[in-house]
Amino acid sequence: MKFVDEVSIRVKAGDGGNGAMSFRREKFIENGGPNGGDGGDGGSIYMMADENLNTLVDYRYTRHFDAERGSNGGSTDCTGKKGEDLILRVPVGTTVIDSATQEVIGDLTKAGQKLMVVQGGWHGLGNTRFKSSTNRAPRQTTPGKPGEQRDLKLEMKVLADVGLLGLPNAGKSTFIRSVSAAKPKVADYPFTTLVPNLGVVSVDRWKSFVIADIPGLIEGASEGAGLGIRFLKHLARTRLLLHLVDMAPLDDASAPDAAEVIVNELIKFSPSLAERDRWLVLNKCDQILEEEHDARVKEIVDRLEWTGPVYVISAISKLGTERLCHDIMRYMEDRADRLANDPAYKEELADLDQRIEDEARAQLQALDDKRALRRSGVKSVHDIGDDDWDEEDVDDEDGPEIIYVRD
Repeated sequence: MKFVDEVSIRVKAGDGGNGAMSFRREKFIENGGPNGGDGGDGGSIYMMADENLNTLVDYRYTRHFDAERGSNGGSTDCTGKKGEDLILRVPVGTTVIDSATQEVIGDLTKAGQKLMVVQGGWHGLGNTRFKSSTNRAPRQTTPGKPGEQRDLKLEMKVLADVGLLGLPNAGKSTFIRSVSAAKPKVADYPFTTLVPNLGVVSVDRWKSFVIADIPGLIEGASEGAGLGIRFLKHLARTRLLLHLVDMAPLDDASAPDAAEVIVNELIKFSPSLAERDRWLVLNKCDQILEEEHDARVKEIVDRLEWTGPVYVISAISKLGTERLCHDIMRYMEDRADRLANDPAYKEELADLDQRIEDEARAQLQALDDKRALRRSGVKSVHDIGDDDWDEEDVDDEDGPEIIYVRD
């Protein structure tokens, strides 16, 4: 199934039915009076999160959705039938945005959650409604109100606890295959991962977390190089980022340079996302001599001025992966406890999440604007917005904690 995480659609709620004008006409009953019924309300349109969906491909080619119109009123005070509501099912993690105003209408983050996006039109009134002591035979009716219409943008972000960052061929897909039952494509050439993949990592019998693998970034991704930064938005909802670095790149590239590329692209995309808790994972340690580990690790840590934990692993050999997964599970549990007991920490994370959402949306909108200008024939496109982000200095007084396989 094709992976689609952004679509634009148009939704139109049903119009309300018109009120009827009718008079009672029966044998032996003179001047029976008005008996025109009201029309029916138009159907509304709802979005519903469905845990069985993982892509918006159903909306790729069908872009217009209309709810049923309410029926007109009838004689003998018969009310018209209400239009059927239309429920559009979307994956969990879908954000619904009004294309005209860029207003976020709602965020569907739980299975079964419903969101009304357009309201059906109200019914019209039949002439029975207008009878009075001074108006015995009213001939007034009202038409049904038109249903709301909107152009919507649907954005899907995968829901995962842990997100993987790294250059192509850093070993992200191998890592997710090693620690979970997910089977993303693995090959000896870059960009084998073209869409995000999810894997469930079981640590103990009743403990697990979800990990997301996104396509690799390259230098200049924020300007559209490679697969660009389109998939970085899927890391906006994660709780922890793992920065995977190939300790023994085959193309004679510098491992510190490779690590620095990812950090720079992450900051360009969203400085707030770069503030998310992030661990450095040095992969493919089995491809260099053990006595060279310390020098290679120190070189990368010094270049990044890293102060967080550093894990040295081999995903393909599963060396160090079990220790890493247990530490991630412990981090998740400690984080949940702190959120439950520390209101200030909860508020701080909520603010960070909102800033990440805002920056990610602004960055992607800027890229969409650039593409639109290119399609319109503009030869040169200048950056939209201020992309000159300055990375904050990191206090390395305590130094990083480094976890080796041999420990």
